[in-house]
Amino acid sequence: MKITHIEHIGIAVKSLEESIAYYEGVLGLKCYAVEEVKEQRVKTAFFMVGQTKIELLESTDPEGPVGKFVEKKGEGVHHVAFATTGLEETLAEVEGKGVMLIDKKPRKGAEGLDIAFLHPKSTHGVLTELCENKNK
Repeated sequence: MKITHIEHIGIAVKSLEESIAYYEGVLGLKCYAVEEVKEQRVKTAFFMVGQTKIELLESTDPEGPVGKFVEKKGEGVHHVAFATTGLEETLAEVEGKGVMLIDKKPRKGAEGLDIAFLHPKSTHGVLTELCENKNK
């Protein structure tokens, strides 16, 4: 497995509009993209901080994963995403080391990335996303 960098930190929010106003107005960051990922039932907004992105996640369905997260835990850090190469091989490798996979195969995520999640029960409580950008 080759992790190259933190791709982004995902933060679950109740309202993209209110959260974007905070990140831009208070922190001085610039939202460079807003996108809906229908399969994941979320709308996302992205900010660059150095070489790392912040991804805000607003649920479009209270029964979706982010909707359930916000209902149970409130707003806050949802996941940490690591960039990798050879995502399918990486999934096989971590599963072989006893890590529970949420996604057995990569799927499409925001910004055209191939993504897969590792279950927080086997990652010390941190929902972990692995990402591969095949367009680079």
